[in-house]
Amino acid sequence: MDIIGLCGSLRRHSLNRMLLELAGECLPPQATMQVCDWRALPPLDADLLATGMPESVHQLRERIRRADAIVLATPEYNFSIPGMFKNALDWISRGDDQPFRHKPVALVSASPGPLGGARVQYELRKVLQCMEADVLARPEVFVGQAAQKFDSQGLCTDAATRSFVTAQMQALGRLVAQHRRLHDSAQIPGLHD
Repeated sequence: MDIIGLCGSLRRHSLNRMLLELAGECLPPQATMQVCDWRALPPLDADLLATGMPESVHQLRERIRRADAIVLATPEYNFSIPGMFKNALDWISRGDDQPFRHKPVALVSASPGPLGGARVQYELRKVLQCMEADVLARPEVFVGQAAQKFDSQGLCTDAATRSFVTAQMQALGRLVAQHRRLHDSAQIPGLHD
């Protein structure tokens, strides 16, 4: 099972990057995760798009299309999605050949505050609905007080956090298996094409 991770924080040692790495450790045995770097994407510009899809955008869209599932980890900025991450999602959504269409997606978020980024996940769900992604409904992962749950090396020190991230990654694995069965039996256009 090929899973890619996208982190909404640009900071190398962000709590959400640590959470995304934890999600990669908690995957089912047959799964692997590659964290994709989207920093090279330019600001979304219709004039630039009119000259053709930038190569960095094309490569990221193709990587998403090939993946079996996606894990998105992001901080919450002003109750919403960080601007640069929203820009990346907007680029990915350009064109009729939507790479998120029917793609299993899990959302995780962490914050130093008590809510764990709950509001940003609501905003992400709206965007992903427009992109026709199949967002995992439960279990949800919001890691509040996250700075107290990871050590200076970025390793999770909280058994409860590891447990519910593992539960979510197992559920994502089941959703991917369900998608594969549907695709194999019904040949749904756009599903793993």
